[in-house]
Parts: sequence; C-alpha cells; structure tokens
Amino acid sequence: MGHPGWHRPTRRSQARVRRHLKTAEETGRLTSKLGTYLRPSVLVVDEVGYQPLERAEANLVFQVIPKRYAKGSIILTSNKTFSEWGQVFGDAVLATPILDRLLHHCDVISINGPSYGLKNRLAAIEGDTDAA
Repeated sequence: MGHPGWHRPTRRSQARVRRHLKTAEETGRLTSKLGTYLRPSVLVVDEVGYQPLERAEANLVFQVIPKRYAKGSIILTSNKTFSEWGQVFGDAVLATPILDRLLHHCDVISINGPSYGLKNRLAAIEGDTDAA
C-alpha cells in the first residue's frame, strides 16, 4: 500500500519506547528490541519529556539515538526546550550527547501557540455548551 518508494514511519511515544526497552532488557532481548527501532526509515518518538525518565531508562532510550545517527531519520516531538532536557533524561550529562547527535544533522521546527488537539477539543466543548 502507499506510494512506491515511500516508507511508512514508525511512531511510538517515549513512554512506550521506554517500556519496551526496559522489558526487553529484563528478559535478555534488548538487542532484538533495539532492532525494531533501528529498521524503520523514519522513527517518530512522540511526547519526549511528558514523563521524565530515570537514569537507567534514559540510558536505554539513548542507545537508539547513536545507532540511528546518520542512518535513519528520527523525529521527536516535545513541549520541552533543549535546556530542559537534562531534567527529561534525568541527567544533564546524558542529555548533552543525545542533543549533540540529534542536532548535528537536523532541522528544528519550533511551534509556539496553543495545542492543535486542545484547540479542537475546546471548540467541541464550547459547541456542546452552546447547544445546551
């Protein structure tokens, strides 16, 4: 399905990536699970920073970044500024190499303003109250 030559991106929340990698590490399947995040031509990790990571979890997520570096595209969505990533990854020292690899060959798109999903939801709620 889809356009010839196009690849469907793989989209996961940071929480899901963390959970999958943590479980894989505990069951001795980390190398195999990492492969699922290295294979797609485009990996989208959503909600980076929504839930802070413990250091061990951050180390697991970090393993994906350098392995994809210059091999496949990665898109991250976050409502955190880069200066807050030390808190996101539980360690400013760990956040630095993550940002270094991500920002080396990238385009940063900063979107300011109300959340698209929240805007639509609020409009729907307002429509419901107007009808009542």
